[in-house]
Amino acid sequence: MGIDWAEVGERLWITPSHAMAVVISAVGIYLAFLVLVRLFGARVLSGMGTFDVVVAITIGAVVGRLILGDPPSLAAGVIGLTCLFLLEALLGEARRTTRGNHVVNAGAVVVMAGDQILTENLRAAHVTNAELRAALRQAGVRGRDEVACAVFESTGRISVLRRGRPINPRLLVGVRDADRVPEELLGR
Repeated sequence: MGIDWAEVGERLWITPSHAMAVVISAVGIYLAFLVLVRLFGARVLSGMGTFDVVVAITIGAVVGRLILGDPPSLAAGVIGLTCLFLLEALLGEARRTTRGNHVVNAGAVVVMAGDQILTENLRAAHVTNAELRAALRQAGVRGRDEVACAVFESTGRISVLRRGRPINPRLLVGVRDADRVPEELLGR
């Protein structure tokens, strides 16, 4: 039983039309992913629980298969991976501008102002009360009266600012509903 070098070549190489299909698939799936994350919020990418890991692995398998095509080859993998890295670099450059960052990221939003939970903002950020409580515990908060504000960041995480020292208002520039943080908690 010898090595079938023709089959080995087919598994490693790619035709120009297949290469173009890989590039188009990579760009298409990347853009679809951006749109879906924008629609469903950054929450889908943060705080991975067991179920979230299973979903992420499944998405990776589907995306990989879609980009590489049938049959997958080493060249298709290299082209697809290179295309995704280039798209990520381009998006990184776009995020450096205010407009590009606004298009890609939903922006930060206050989800708790003082001891008041802003339920409508939690809902818009796709964050549950349980997730907010977990973030408060992680910040060492023992009661809602210790909170100056909690911000759902564009990264999908929740930042908790505690009472005690006034908040520099510049820290909340660009944060939606920052004006709902009680005046006495701000250092003006």
